[in-house]
Amino acid sequence: MLHLRPMRDSEYAAYLDYFIPDYAAEVASTYGLSVEDALARVKQEIAADLPDGIHTSGQRLLCLVEPAGDAEAVIGYLWFKPDAAARSAFINDFEILPSHRGKGLGKQAMALLAAELKRQGFEQIKLRVAEDNARARHVYEATGFRVTGINMSKSLLSE
Repeated sequence: MLHLRPMRDSEYAAYLDYFIPDYAAEVASTYGLSVEDALARVKQEIAADLPDGIHTSGQRLLCLVEPAGDAEAVIGYLWFKPDAAARSAFINDFEILPSHRGKGLGKQAMALLAAELKRQGFEQIKLRVAEDNARARHVYEATGFRVTGINMSKSLLSE
């Protein structure tokens, strides 16, 4: 059975190995940056957002795990920032590893997160999803998320 648990120190490097190039590719595509510039930008953001890694105050990094014999297998990651005063949480990153996609695990993970946050008195989950990420949009829409706005940008580098 799928469950969420806090990320361990020993798992943080693997998370960054997935997250940094994945997010940099999205940043490069979305903002028209070179891969090198996007990587530099993402590394700066991570240094600012997670200065103490998994121990950064105000951030929650979780692993999505399933039983695997006598152990467990990490099948994805979830990073969010809870805001107790606003009774909301903002998802910064959510990933089901490629070999585990298409099994409904994303929907299960969102349901687990929602149930846990609701138990803690939270009233809303927020996130941003790239316009061209149809797979993620499907998971979010299927679990009750709705579009609340549209992010827009304009590059001044080509003018």
